[in-house]
Amino acid sequence: MPGFPFHVAGGSFNPTRQPLQLFESMLNNAPRALAPTPQPSRRRKLWEVSHKFHCPIIGTCFDVAELRALMKKVMHFTHDTTDFVLHTTAVGACESRGQLSELLQKQLEKRFHQTIRRFAAAKDTSALQALWQEATSSGSEIPAALWATWSHPACDSTLEHAVYGDIHMIQHQIGTGTRADLRTLKALKDENRELRQQLDKARQENESLRAEKSSETQALGQRIIDLRAELAGRDACIASLTGQVDQLRASLPDLKDRQNLSRRANDAEARCTALSAQAENQETEIWHLRQRLRHAEETINQIIAQENPEEGNPLATTCPAETLSGKSVLCVGGRASAIDGYRQLVEQSGGRFLHHDGGLEESLHRIDGVLASADLVICQAGCISHNAYWRVKEQCKRTGKRCLFVRNAGISSFSRVVSEACALDE
Repeated sequence: MPGFPFHVAGGSFNPTRQPLQLFESMLNNAPRALAPTPQPSRRRKLWEVSHKFHCPIIGTCFDVAELRALMKKVMHFTHDTTDFVLHTTAVGACESRGQLSELLQKQLEKRFHQTIRRFAAAKDTSALQALWQEATSSGSEIPAALWATWSHPACDSTLEHAVYGDIHMIQHQIGTGTRADLRTLKALKDENRELRQQLDKARQENESLRAEKSSETQALGQRIIDLRAELAGRDACIASLTGQVDQLRASLPDLKDRQNLSRRANDAEARCTALSAQAENQETEIWHLRQRLRHAEETINQIIAQENPEEGNPLATTCPAETLSGKSVLCVGGRASAIDGYRQLVEQSGGRFLHHDGGLEESLHRIDGVLASADLVICQAGCISHNAYWRVKEQCKRTGKRCLFVRNAGISSFSRVVSEACALDE
């Protein structure tokens, strides 16, 4: 390994020298007898392997931590002993048989027993060399192949030096790769540091968001609890009200019929409202027609008065005085210009005149009191509202009072009705 000298037969060399000089030194210091030598029948022990190969074996086959643990079992050394001192001590102990060399031998045999068994199938040097080259090309089991080759009985000096050269170059390649790996590792560390900073920032943001979401979740949970309590209170109130409704229904067996009647009354009221609106429209139209009729009657009366002065005075055809005998005559409706003529006719007949305009300006509620004090009712059907007409008719029918209806609002028509009333009284 680089950094300390290897012991070689016939001398020593420093691996810090140039590779070509190292290789020439290895060739010059190699044993001269490269001729075939008798192969031993058993595998070599660690202390039986040439001492210059102990350094590659210890450095390649044992990790530093593992080597420290194994050496601690058979010797004592301080805690601050460097890895280099432990390595050189182990290499020196492998030159002879001892506790440490036997422990390392046992560990090598135990760890690489499968590869040793596979290499044991090689019966000559060429087969062993083929297995070694196969192991170095794959690069997967170089420590196991190194020990299995150098401890094999068929490994001669030529193959030993070939393996030594291969493992030496492999160590150089590993050193070069290690330097590249260190540069890559430094770049990865810088990138990892930056990513860690980004990760810490993301974690802080995540913690902030998590705290915010946690507070929102707690607020929503409390809101849900409040809503559930409110819902439970509403459910209890609904249950109580439902019980009260059931009790009311049980206490009112005809509630369903009343509800049906209420719906029918509402429907009738709606129809009545529609009919009232329609009646108001018709009353408006009737009022316009009455105005036109009143105007036509006045025109006709004026023409008749001009042609027959005597017939034009309706007061001449009234019944004799005192015929009504103080009875109260109620006139409902009529033209405003003819009210004084109505009053004169009734008073000349000995009666007392009462008047109501039929709801045009006066309230319909007042008509009930006027009807109660009247003995005879003369209703101008063409000059009152629809409601007043039916109200007068129903009130007279209920009280049994005489009610005479006049279509024409003229004084002549009113005089004839008064005359008929006088005749009926006689």
